[in-house]
Amino acid sequence: MSVASAQAHGLQTRRWLLPSALVAELGPERVGRSGRPRRTARDWIVDFGCFVIAVVIGMLAADTLTNDPNTPHSLAVADQLVGALACAAVWLRRRWPLGLAVAMLSIGLLSNTAGGAGMVALFTLAVHRPFKYVGTLAAISLALLPVYFWLRPDPDLPYVASVGISALITVTLVGWGMFVRSKRQLMLSLRDRARRAETEAALRAEQAQRLAREDIAREMHDVLAHRLTLLSVHAGALEFRPDAPREEVARAAGVIRESAHEALQDLREIIGVLRTGDSDDAGRPQPTLAALDGLVSESRSAGMKVVLYNRVTDPAAVPASVGRTAYRIAQEGLTNARKHAPGAEVTVSVSGAPGDGLTVVVHNPAPPGEVPHVPGSGQGLIGLTERATLAGGRLVHGGAGDGGFEVRAWLPWGV
Repeated sequence: MSVASAQAHGLQTRRWLLPSALVAELGPERVGRSGRPRRTARDWIVDFGCFVIAVVIGMLAADTLTNDPNTPHSLAVADQLVGALACAAVWLRRRWPLGLAVAMLSIGLLSNTAGGAGMVALFTLAVHRPFKYVGTLAAISLALLPVYFWLRPDPDLPYVASVGISALITVTLVGWGMFVRSKRQLMLSLRDRARRAETEAALRAEQAQRLAREDIAREMHDVLAHRLTLLSVHAGALEFRPDAPREEVARAAGVIRESAHEALQDLREIIGVLRTGDSDDAGRPQPTLAALDGLVSESRSAGMKVVLYNRVTDPAAVPASVGRTAYRIAQEGLTNARKHAPGAEVTVSVSGAPGDGLTVVVHNPAPPGEVPHVPGSGQGLIGLTERATLAGGRLVHGGAGDGGFEVRAWLPWGV
């Protein structure tokens, strides 16, 4: 189960245990008609508890006012009326936390019974708004405490004790609210981190699949293009020379049959890789630098003029991956020369030593005659460049000074 589906299932089963603001962040579909998050069962319980706390504190303050002989009855009644309205306004704390806190800061200077509602408003502000708003209102509230108790002293507590206890309650409410807010932000950050991890894992899987497809496509092009080019050359010779001697026709037919058999076998191996997910080393042994002589002989038997210069100091010491890449480069170079420069003498040069790297050069001069149009997309040279780059080397290709074409590659060969 993915993070998104698990999260959705958790929201469905435990939504009533979470705050509506958090549910809205985790699942934006949980909003009311006004665009605000709908209250959950937990919200109703908490809001009712906050309302009860504000009412209880207000009733205690009202009892103190009633028993205070220095407070006129009319002022006590007005104080209680304002406090009742402040307690009712507690139900708006989720919709307008900043506005309610500012209003309660002003009302608290006029009404003792609104003190509980002011505490709830300050706590709500700390939960739902950044610290710059909470810190500003908390600082103003702390600064007004000495003035408030100077003008309206508590009949049961000394002045210093009243200021100190009120300041401690204010700081505690702010700290508690910020702790709740930090827990919610931590939960959201963990949600975002899980989503990013899931997205990155999907991207890595997609990239791995794409690289695997590209590698298989490159292998199919390198292997099958060479075989099919041989088929095309010999089939074309039979088409244009129907009166060729029986021996030559039989030899060409044998090459066609052998090339078709090899192409079919290569295709079966590649399809097997697609079906089983085996690595490139599965099936027949992959060609290495030692198979280069066989490749040149096969091209010569197809009628090409190929000259091989193998100046590698220790061919057996060439790493298998480097030798395989060199073989594919030579194979693609011969295939291109056969298609685009028929009749030209192709030179294949391989040289190198441990520590110096391996250099592969495939060169053909300008074709001696007119070249028929051969369809091609240039994907082979692109694939060769990618092969050389993946092996840690480099490959360049382009026109030569004699009007021909040259492919030159360098591959690393460590000591």
